[in-house]
Amino acid sequence: MSSDVQPTAGFTAIDTPDIRSVGIIGAGQMGTGIAHVCAIAGLPVTIVDIKQDVLTKAEANLGRNLDRQVRRSLITPDQRDNALALVTTSTDYAALSDADFVIEAATEKEDLKRVVFKALIPHLKPSALIASNTSSISITRLGAATDRPEKFIGMHFMNPVPVMKLVEIIRGIATDEPTFQAVKALAHKLGKTSAVAEDFPAFIVNRILVPMINEAVFALYEGVAPVSAIDDAMKLGANHPMGPLELADFIGLDTCLSIMQVLYDGLSDSKYRPCPLLVKYVEAGWYGRKTGRGFYDYTQTPPRPTR
Repeated sequence: MSSDVQPTAGFTAIDTPDIRSVGIIGAGQMGTGIAHVCAIAGLPVTIVDIKQDVLTKAEANLGRNLDRQVRRSLITPDQRDNALALVTTSTDYAALSDADFVIEAATEKEDLKRVVFKALIPHLKPSALIASNTSSISITRLGAATDRPEKFIGMHFMNPVPVMKLVEIIRGIATDEPTFQAVKALAHKLGKTSAVAEDFPAFIVNRILVPMINEAVFALYEGVAPVSAIDDAMKLGANHPMGPLELADFIGLDTCLSIMQVLYDGLSDSKYRPCPLLVKYVEAGWYGRKTGRGFYDYTQTPPRPTR
């Protein structure tokens, strides 16, 4: 009897796409952070945003962040210079026509993301993969709004991207295996650890983290304790590096509210009801650090609690 192993009938090797260039839509904090880690890994990056002033600010922030890494001896001056040379910016989606992989990092609003994909798709080559950096919205639903749901996936980076090691990878129901394997390989190339999540509202991290923040806002709303006491209690009593209200300001109260609304709508469970006080802060335009006021007033040094 021959000892040769015969190939399994019908077996086809997976041809994993090679991601050699990256496009990023959205030049905010997340988009700039993703560009940072991609460029450090040696990948050419094109950042697209509809506002030139936002792109100019992103380029300045990227330079400062890379300089900070040089000062801390995390990268060399040559690595900084090489990374900066790999990043280009544009207000035109056509700049992404040669990208192997495009990741959307726009505001956490599903209608806006759909508008972005509609504008993007005519400019992509047929083989291009698409990802969303959404922190809570259905990947299956977003992928269905494109012409290539099988090449669509969730790749959720943590903030700040250059520091945080985790990336959540979320497959939609239509996402194919080559796309999944290519994005896992990209995460590894970027020096990240992948956590693979099913396509349920808010995935893993925000499914657990944001309801905790919402509960802290309820504690404030109900008069259990003031802002500083709630944050100090969790920092000293649970060994959290940031209190939940300080963290909410860092994330953005508008983003926290959007995630809670996705959880509440998607799971129909009253435990995910957004706190009315969180809603009021967002209605006031008090989003946290990015607007200068949230649960803390950042126009003062040190920041002063607003309640």
